[in-house]
Amino acid sequence: MGNFFTDNEDIQFLFNHLDLPHAASLMENGFTLADQFEQAPSDAEQAIEKYRTVLTELGEIAANDIEPTAAETDEIGNILNPDGSVTYTPGIQNALKLLGDTGLLGSTLPYKFGGLNCPNLILTITNDIISRADASLMNLYGLQGIGETINAHASEEIRKNYLPDLACGKSTGAMVLTEPEAGSDLQSAQVKAYQDDQGNWKIKGVKRFITNGCGDVLLVMARSEPEIADGRGLSLFLIEKGPRVKVRRLESKLGIHGSPTCELEFDDAPGQLIGERQMGLIKYVMELMYGARLGIAAQSCGIGEAAYRCARKYAHERKQFSTEIENFPAVKDLLVESSIDLQAARTLTYFTSYQVDLFASTVRQLDADQFDSSDEKKRVKNESRALKKITGMLTPMSKYYASEMCMRVAMNGISVMGGNGYMHDYPMERHLRDSRITTIYEGTTQLQIVPAVGSVTSGVADSLIEQILDREWNDDVQPMVNLIQDARKDLAAAVEFVKEHPDANYRRLYARKLVDMALILIIGSLFCDQANTDAKRKTFAQHWLDTRLPELHRNKEAICSGAHLTISEFDTLAGPVPDLQPAMA
Repeated sequence: MGNFFTDNEDIQFLFNHLDLPHAASLMENGFTLADQFEQAPSDAEQAIEKYRTVLTELGEIAANDIEPTAAETDEIGNILNPDGSVTYTPGIQNALKLLGDTGLLGSTLPYKFGGLNCPNLILTITNDIISRADASLMNLYGLQGIGETINAHASEEIRKNYLPDLACGKSTGAMVLTEPEAGSDLQSAQVKAYQDDQGNWKIKGVKRFITNGCGDVLLVMARSEPEIADGRGLSLFLIEKGPRVKVRRLESKLGIHGSPTCELEFDDAPGQLIGERQMGLIKYVMELMYGARLGIAAQSCGIGEAAYRCARKYAHERKQFSTEIENFPAVKDLLVESSIDLQAARTLTYFTSYQVDLFASTVRQLDADQFDSSDEKKRVKNESRALKKITGMLTPMSKYYASEMCMRVAMNGISVMGGNGYMHDYPMERHLRDSRITTIYEGTTQLQIVPAVGSVTSGVADSLIEQILDREWNDDVQPMVNLIQDARKDLAAAVEFVKEHPDANYRRLYARKLVDMALILIIGSLFCDQANTDAKRKTFAQHWLDTRLPELHRNKEAICSGAHLTISEFDTLAGPVPDLQPAMA
């Protein structure tokens, strides 16, 4: 019997390294929830044991029930029936039932609605484990943010009506945002929301690229204020699957074939308003998107894990020229780079999830407003503001870095395996196909760079690095910390150069390099933190700095070069627009 939790040394380390007892205390309200709910832990030790049990059970399901069906799921995909319903593949159907029976589909929901009340960090670990087994399944499992949004902003009646079924798997959900013309420009959405003579909300229009659009509970962003053209005119509605909601088509995709991607038509479908009017995009959807982006970062870690293990095993067993190919330095380099890349992405993603848990706790405290003194309230307010800036930076950074990582690892894996990696006989080509979407949905890599670079140029990144490094260091770790401290000067110089440049497009041109510089230092600092408690991690930290600091210095030189021909001579460098025949539909 396999287990994708207990067999993963990196996840095991991070599970023990991060301060889960503190996160547990925050989620359990100082463990006072044990007085109300039998399943609630009464102390940190019980909470950690609970999380370990949940992850161990999931690890068994992932290894023994989900992963063995992943190839078949990829091969056959989902079916759009004549009546507009969608039939999942057998493997997806069975997995959803198993996960529903364990309560894992309500990982972060409160006990009173049938949830497990776990920290976001635990949800991230489960997304990672499931994605290693079948990345497409995570797209359904990972939609738990729908329940979180309902819990956070809907009326108590809506919560009672929908959350228990979502938690146990009786219902599945979808977030319905994208439209054919709007794409990533969500504030341009035109699907109409209006009230009839009785004041009931109705939704009319078409949405596209909707993951699990065939789900039972749909959170739909629609324009409730036709006179307001931007995002302030959008509200969020809950719509149940029914005769007024039609799945017009299932998209034919490169990868994640087990995840139905739907085009939906709403024909005056009845909807229920979630929260306040006009807050759909600027508050509720933005919160939902940030959670979804962290989910994609975890999904990317799972895909990277599966791809790396496939390549590592192949290189160990495959012989060429009378020796295993792992003995060739070029192959060693591919494997080591993939391993470090994967661990860097997981370190960043899990750290981000932990920071999200800390931030969510401050929000709950401020909402409850039960402080003993004004000084205490002020302290929590200040902490909340600081954590909001940190999570606002780390979430797009994690999505960017992890999604690009899993593509690199899958590409390296095919390089290790050669022709065999390109064939259906091995899962590597599926991992490569599945990896590509992670850099696209929930905001492309280029869109993640936009908020991330703002945090870099405003000093949030440097402040976080300083915060991580502000501690006592072991003698063997201190030299690596000194290297990071010195490299902060390069980051500061690059930031100052783009801020002083008169052309705003110059910063946009070099935004990715700036973010990469910050990521090298943030991840390096986190690796040093790990090395301070685990000698093996010192090797990881040293390799990271040996290979990435030269990249940081090159990026600084490029940024400070003033070169901008990409902008000023775009037509010459890019060449004329090709005169191509339109693609066949």
